[in-house]
Amino acid sequence: MNTKIDKKRLTLFFKIGAAYLLGWVLYDLANHPSGEIQQRSLNEVWRAVYIVLVNYWFFEHTLPALRFGWKGLPRNILLLGSQFLLYSFGLYAWRYLGIILHIYVSFKDYESMRDGICDQFSASVFSIFFFAVIRHIHDHIKLKQSTQQLLIEKQQAELNYLKSQTNPHFLFNTLNNIYSLASDKSDMAPESILRLSKILRFMLYETGGKSISVEQEVKVIADYIALEKLRYDDSLHVSFTYDISDMKQTLPPLLLIPLVENAFKHGVSETRNRPFVDIHLSIDKRQLSFLVKNSAEKSPEEQEVKENIGLSNLRRQLELLYTDYKLSVQQFESVFVVSLNINLASHV
Repeated sequence: MNTKIDKKRLTLFFKIGAAYLLGWVLYDLANHPSGEIQQRSLNEVWRAVYIVLVNYWFFEHTLPALRFGWKGLPRNILLLGSQFLLYSFGLYAWRYLGIILHIYVSFKDYESMRDGICDQFSASVFSIFFFAVIRHIHDHIKLKQSTQQLLIEKQQAELNYLKSQTNPHFLFNTLNNIYSLASDKSDMAPESILRLSKILRFMLYETGGKSISVEQEVKVIADYIALEKLRYDDSLHVSFTYDISDMKQTLPPLLLIPLVENAFKHGVSETRNRPFVDIHLSIDKRQLSFLVKNSAEKSPEEQEVKENIGLSNLRRQLELLYTDYKLSVQQFESVFVVSLNINLASHV
């Protein structure tokens, strides 16, 4: 049996003991003459010290040491028998020690030691139930809090992992665009590198926290659109409009950019005739609506939506960040439509 004293658990038992003591003091106030209250309270303090220690030993050492099965029966009898003596004879002896030390004043005389032991044991039985209930409630609350904390840490780790995937994914796609311009020896390559540096500066210094302003999100979307447009001629039509009541309200960094990126990488780049991207963002009374439409050339057999890593990561991020949202993805013969609605007030 482990006899090491856990200071935190012992402190818990003393706190339970304080509640136990308060209950008895209130009982004495209600049922005994006021002239006796001071000494009766001192009696209760003396008894409570012993009750705390014996219950600590019972719940933290004796009970965990019990063994199931016939082989453990002799050990269990010895442990429980010893504990019974502590609760009965031990408490009676503790009371007698207090009388000898002039700490405890007896207001009740027993005809025999047996009567005294039985009376003290009845008080011990009540204390067992009292300490068991409070201890169980405390441990249940602590376990629930620990479980919740572990869940939060797990979700935060997963969210960080998803972000770490999204940012390089975004960067690699952009570098591919610049490579395409460089391969064609386009005069737009230097400008695209300059725009990329602005986006990288934003990603490095502005997205480290949990949120950014909507104004910053709109700006990075506009910069990304400008960077993508360098790859195409005038045949590409791009529309980005927004209706936002408060540009200072916050969003998780780069939450919307995967949908914009998806429109170019998996839509416009695969469209031969009349490519387009239409984007509209509105936020009113903490209700966000983000609609992205882009041209897409798919055969009827390909109309089933297959989500790429950007959309899959975004969907999982939304699950971790918000409790009230809807992400809808629709594939038509010539148009791909993504609709995102979020109640920003539902952020977890």
